[in-house]
Amino acid sequence: MRIAGIQKLSMVDFDEHLSATIFTSGCNFACPFCHNSSLIGNNNELISEDDILDFLYKRKNMLDAVCISGGEPTLQKDLPQFISKIKKMGYLIKLDTNGTNPDMIKYLYENNLIDYVAMDIKNHIEKYQDITQTNLNLDNILKSITYIMKCGIDYEFRTTLINEFHEKSDIIKIGKLIKSAKRYFLQKFVDSENCLSKNLSPIPKEQAIEFQEILCKYIKNTNLRGY
Repeated sequence: MRIAGIQKLSMVDFDEHLSATIFTSGCNFACPFCHNSSLIGNNNELISEDDILDFLYKRKNMLDAVCISGGEPTLQKDLPQFISKIKKMGYLIKLDTNGTNPDMIKYLYENNLIDYVAMDIKNHIEKYQDITQTNLNLDNILKSITYIMKCGIDYEFRTTLINEFHEKSDIIKIGKLIKSAKRYFLQKFVDSENCLSKNLSPIPKEQAIEFQEILCKYIKNTNLRGY
């Protein structure tokens, strides 16, 4: 496993759970608003897997969950083996993913290695290439959405709202894309020096509320996060 960082305690990454969050190195997207832009390449200083497992073993009576984020965790071929070691300690596992590897998501769920999935919805399908700045297989995004919604796992979809990338027509198309999803979060963008692009701005709260009202017609459980 290529592990580039760990947040040793989080009370917000996995609702209702005290968790540690592990950040894997490498991502196949280059979203301009990414806060973990340093993790996109594979030039990070890495933390040994043994050190991570040792930390989690010592904290298993204090924490009850582990979030695996990135970067994009599903790019790691040995992700199942790594999660299996954590699962044996009794932890719940939340996976953060961009949805580009539906086969890995399916394998993890069907082998009881994940308990919750949070998948980013960057925008509606027609705008994915522009936002991610990559040539990607859009069918994989659609497959991940469909599988997550139907397989039985607990999950959420989420979109970080960017003034320069999201408008009302986009929101309507996203609503249709994930219609009847279990839960959906509209996240406030907070600019930082770690973002790939500068001069991006958040959607104002009033507009985010308008988007929420539109989306509730498609996904009843649509909420704002960070506003």
